[in-house]
Amino acid sequence: MKVLWKRIAKSMGIVALSAVMLTACSAASAPTDEKIAAASVTEVTTESAKDVTSDSKNEMQNEAENETDVAKNQLPDTSDETHKLILYSAGPGGLAENIVEGFKAKTGIEVELYQATTGKILARLEAEKANSIADVVILASWPSAADLKAQGLTQAYTPENADKIVDGWRDSEDHYVGYSGSALGITYNTLMVKPSDLPSDWDDFTQPEWQDVVNIPDPTSSGSAMDFISGYINNYGDEGWTLFESLKGNGLELAGANKEALAPVISGAKNAVLAGVDYMAYSSKAKGEPVDIIYPKSGTVVNPRPAMILNEAHNLKNAKLFMDYLLSDEAQGMVVKAYILPGRTDIEVTNRAALDEIPLLNYDWNWMTEHTEEINQQFMSIYQ
Repeated sequence: MKVLWKRIAKSMGIVALSAVMLTACSAASAPTDEKIAAASVTEVTTESAKDVTSDSKNEMQNEAENETDVAKNQLPDTSDETHKLILYSAGPGGLAENIVEGFKAKTGIEVELYQATTGKILARLEAEKANSIADVVILASWPSAADLKAQGLTQAYTPENADKIVDGWRDSEDHYVGYSGSALGITYNTLMVKPSDLPSDWDDFTQPEWQDVVNIPDPTSSGSAMDFISGYINNYGDEGWTLFESLKGNGLELAGANKEALAPVISGAKNAVLAGVDYMAYSSKAKGEPVDIIYPKSGTVVNPRPAMILNEAHNLKNAKLFMDYLLSDEAQGMVVKAYILPGRTDIEVTNRAALDEIPLLNYDWNWMTEHTEEINQQFMSIYQ
């Protein structure tokens, strides 16, 4: 702006000097010359003013453009082109990391991964409600995803290959999809349990020979265990509580999340774990651990592992790309290698029981979602 005012002052000085010279000349001239001089001053003044106005406009326009550029450079970048994604995932560990690496290799997008149990992720989301951080969330509990949707924390998106998802593993409004799944079975130590003593159903564990040698994942830490309990009560009604009361009376112990519940069975400290996720049993068996798994004849629960985009995702474009990747051939292949059920019906399973080979209880996810809190409270009142 200082430069602009110097130019204006200089131009006005020229105009003033011209006026003085013409006035001096007019003193010795005829009246006609005075009119001519006056006209000349007016003409010079007008032309100079035009020059000043033109220069002023150009200068102001240039300065305005410069200020706009500076302002643009000072504003924070709020676009989706950040090449970053923040993911909260309920595991399993190796699979989550492999998927993250595969996604990065395919897209160049960096992924910040927070890995924890479903319970810990839900607690973190609750704490961050006022300042949401995550873009994509993967849980191990279908009702928990439905609850997040009911709170308005998720948004709709239809990923590629959504038409190939297992029936019932897709939210009706596409707020979340089951990109994978696991069944809940009975994992036992093959060195501690003779083939002739193998149980065939849940209530077998209320017998004296199973006293104090069985545990179950804590439903406050394991979303999948909570799904089993809800599904069992949904199937049997209030009579279903008899099982959990009898198991408690026979020494059934709560043992943290799924990993913590399986560890004592592998070591031989416990003979079996009820409602443990099956992929951990298959994986441990493949590593040479003395464990195996059965599915009770009365049925169990297969819980899809829901993936969703949060409503306040900061990297929305990248979040959508990640959801697409979860259902890609590559990612679904990783799911199968981790002994987990794939979310797509066209993906072959050969290293574990397929979905159609697992007997199921009669349960309804909507009912389970609606009654999860009260069921959890009643269950914990038994085991306190």
